[in-house]
Amino acid sequence: MTGAQSSLRVLFLADTHLGFDLPLRPRVTRRRRGHDFFANFERALVAALAGRVDCVVHGGDLFFRSRVPASLVQRGVAPLKRVADAGIPVLLVPGNHERSRIPYEMLALNERIHIFRRPETFVTSVAGVKIAFAGFPYCRRDARDLFPDLLQATGWREADAEIKLLCVHQCVEGATVGPANYTFRYASDVVRGADIPRGFAAVLAGHIHRHQVLMTDLRGRPLAAPVLYPGSIERTSFAEKDEAKGYLLVEFRRDEAPGGALEDWQFCPLPARPMVVRDLPADGASAATVETMVRRAIREASADAVLRLRVHGVVQEGARGILAAANLRSIAPATMNVDVRLVAGQQ
Repeated sequence: MTGAQSSLRVLFLADTHLGFDLPLRPRVTRRRRGHDFFANFERALVAALAGRVDCVVHGGDLFFRSRVPASLVQRGVAPLKRVADAGIPVLLVPGNHERSRIPYEMLALNERIHIFRRPETFVTSVAGVKIAFAGFPYCRRDARDLFPDLLQATGWREADAEIKLLCVHQCVEGATVGPANYTFRYASDVVRGADIPRGFAAVLAGHIHRHQVLMTDLRGRPLAAPVLYPGSIERTSFAEKDEAKGYLLVEFRRDEAPGGALEDWQFCPLPARPMVVRDLPADGASAATVETMVRRAIREASADAVLRLRVHGVVQEGARGILAAANLRSIAPATMNVDVRLVAGQQ
């Protein structure tokens, strides 16, 4: 705690997607990206284990899908249990990849781990400051229309607390994604900014993989509470290749306004794998020419890159073996991931 026990420091992360590219029984020996996600998950929690924060909030999509083996769940919740055992409360929002519920959630049972199984408000006290965490699992359909009712069902207004936070895994209008900065606006799964009420210090939101903080609605009017997205801890697709990945350290304070106020936030980057795209003009090229282009692309990329080869044109029969997955693994460093995408003109 800082400021004579008048403030709250939260470690906020989301979209960890544990289990991504980590099959239980892999058929092919190659570098698996799943270990990168677990490594960054552990890195993100270091501040909590060191006692530098007062609580941890996970904004959803702890796992990459709902049907995962119990062994993966056990491995995934183990770091959160260590945080809880260190005396740090952990709040967890089930996300869309988990289909709004944590698989084998009994493995996460701990008196300091709270899972939002339904719309509810969890009140706790940290060093004399009473905090209310309102939240609900990911709303899979018609979130735009249902959001006000889901929020009311949490009972957040009646909570006796000096700082109030809303924890969700939803898309709020104005959020942007992708290399073209697509903006979410009016779809049925996009929450209206005007539906965020006064009385919260902030909205802690998962689901959008790009780190961003929303302060205004689509018309430029100030939101009643800022919406903070930490983004994902690793790059899950090439649409994210230019995005920094990490988590947030957020500080809140008691305030004259009900629900407290956002004091400050800090984005903490994590060492995400570099993603590289190379275009190969292979139309009618010989096997030797294709191999030269492939080897050059691999040589020029970072040794730990996730490399995508975009092959343009019709590849001759004799050159196709160069682009086979097994051959690419034999050429590339063991630390690299390589895949091929065939662009228009393939037969």
